[in-house]
Amino acid sequence: MKLTKFCNRISLILQALWCAVLYFIIEAVSRWSVTEAWEYMTGKPLVFLYNTAIIFTTMLIVYLFRKRIFWRCFISAFWLLLGIINGVVLLNRVTPFTGPDLKNLDDALSILNKYLSQVEVALVIIGLAALAVFLLVLLIRSPKYRGKLKYRYNIPLILLGVLLFAGATKLALDNRILSTYFGNIAFVYEDYGFPYCLATTVFDTGIDEPMDYSEEEIARIEESEENLPETDEDGDYPNIIFLQMESFFDPTLVTYLECSEDPIPNFRSLMENYSSGYFKVPSVGAGTANTEFEVITGMSMHYFGAGEYPYKSILKETTCESAAYVLKDLGYSTHAIHNNEANFYGRKTIFPNLGFDTFTSEEYMPEEDDQNILGWVKDSVLTDEILKCLDSTEEKDYIYTISVQGHGDYPSEPILEDPEITVSGSPTEELNNKWEYYVNEIHEMDAFIGELVEALEDYPEDVVLVIYGDHLPTMDLTVEDLENKYLFQTEYVIWDNFGMEKEDENLASYQIAAEVMDRVGIHEGTIFKYHQARRNTRNYQVDLEMLQYDILYGEMYPYGGTSPYKRTSMRLGLYDVTLDSLELISEDDYTYRIRGLNFTPSAEVQINGEWYETTYVNTTTLLISGVELDDFDRLTVCIRSNSSTRKALSKSYDRAVYAILEDSVWTLPEAATAGDATATDADAGESAADSE
Repeated sequence: MKLTKFCNRISLILQALWCAVLYFIIEAVSRWSVTEAWEYMTGKPLVFLYNTAIIFTTMLIVYLFRKRIFWRCFISAFWLLLGIINGVVLLNRVTPFTGPDLKNLDDALSILNKYLSQVEVALVIIGLAALAVFLLVLLIRSPKYRGKLKYRYNIPLILLGVLLFAGATKLALDNRILSTYFGNIAFVYEDYGFPYCLATTVFDTGIDEPMDYSEEEIARIEESEENLPETDEDGDYPNIIFLQMESFFDPTLVTYLECSEDPIPNFRSLMENYSSGYFKVPSVGAGTANTEFEVITGMSMHYFGAGEYPYKSILKETTCESAAYVLKDLGYSTHAIHNNEANFYGRKTIFPNLGFDTFTSEEYMPEEDDQNILGWVKDSVLTDEILKCLDSTEEKDYIYTISVQGHGDYPSEPILEDPEITVSGSPTEELNNKWEYYVNEIHEMDAFIGELVEALEDYPEDVVLVIYGDHLPTMDLTVEDLENKYLFQTEYVIWDNFGMEKEDENLASYQIAAEVMDRVGIHEGTIFKYHQARRNTRNYQVDLEMLQYDILYGEMYPYGGTSPYKRTSMRLGLYDVTLDSLELISEDDYTYRIRGLNFTPSAEVQINGEWYETTYVNTTTLLISGVELDDFDRLTVCIRSNSSTRKALSKSYDRAVYAILEDSVWTLPEAATAGDATATDADAGESAADSE
């Protein structure tokens, strides 16, 4: 009894100590290392104390209840569960657990098998059930605080604690103990701690309303663009292709690295002969979708929340002015290509809000099984896909291509049997192995660039090809390691087949589309015209922030208050899957040959709504075995998602097997095509945890 009274008197101190222990456990789980958690705590004690204060502040609410033990356990379990989720996520992807992921926890069960085996999923469910039972028992049977609840004192003291925490936050930011800019979200979580970073990504989203925001200010900004020439709506404009290369940059810029030969001879030759320069990007080591967002929309990520991905926030709710929408108004067909799954970063759902007509993901590529050692589809498959887009229309095409071959995490053990390029000079053997793997991957990517340029040189239409890296690779680089002394920078080239003048300059990723349009005589789109007229002028960034706020979060004054951009009925893949005939080729195991068009390795057969293991032979032939088909069974061929959900992306027309004809061949009803699979809002949650 005396011990209980004493503990009650010093409960704030004990609670603070427990929060420190709890936070240490969370960091150890997030980093999967007690040693690293200890080094973090001792190396950054102020940051450690601040994150402890976050947990402590949330736990102050226990003083409003009598069942304080229960509420302390409940809040502790909540924080620990978030830390465990972050640790599991980091074992399987580069980016940590963020606010947008937290907001999509209702989709967690549908994506658990992406990160865990079936046994592990079962253990998770059992563990959560046991935790729920424990908390329920604790709620019923835990002792109550027997003293008087003095709300008139407790509530003001809790509010005082919150105010003190807010003051500590401002002090930490002012003294740069913390930061609100998350260039590499994975590194930031390691530097500033899981609770702070998670809270920041939850609450710091969107663009804050600028102080002087008004219709008059937007009109003033638009007036500054009046010096631009008019766009000839009947002009003969070139096809425009953007090629975003995953983690692609020049390794010879790393001061300590020695390569046995030039890893990127084709890209270097293009830089020497065509317009090029350094390319400022919004992130380091990860964040592909944010570089992509900047290039497509012309908007800067600098004004969004810390660690925010617009693909996971505002673009799930609304359309946005983009290069695709602007060029569509000039008669362009708009295409997106990505040799990774359609759901990665939610692109299947987001691209219709950016104005794309078609999206070809890896599931629609016949060569999707051509992968590197880590399982990423090789970039060489993209040449044919780009040419298919160009050939699919008679009008001009805007093609946004996203490569994936250079994706990490790079192996610290040597896994290349006979590397074409050897690497030396790294501080450790493990880092040298990572560099050697990476350098050989981008050497293959550079060969793809050469093949693509060769294919486009003689293309019968004018083509502009913009090539750039989306961010530096995840190699723990510092500014001292780079000759150019800047981490947020890759390089770009603007190639063409009709003789544009070479103009070298450094550009930001949000400026590149406006620059390309300017060079070919296109001056359209609110954001793009702004860049063309105002780059390098006074208040350029201030006015850009206001324009971005107005278009995405404000009154949309340039559009008269209503966005003119409607969500497109984007089709997945360029061509329909068709199902033409079915032939029994073996009665021993009931093997059937299915004939049709536009099959890929992701094509799979459904019979009466159930999936059946399918063997891909080629684009016109599939095989299934082990099931005897009867009259009126319904057979469907679907292109199935490679994401964890494995949902059907598109399908052929359902049809019944009506009659067995001679030689065991079914002739199906006259082929009706699948039609395009269009991305719907219902798909938005499917990729909640997918990221690069």
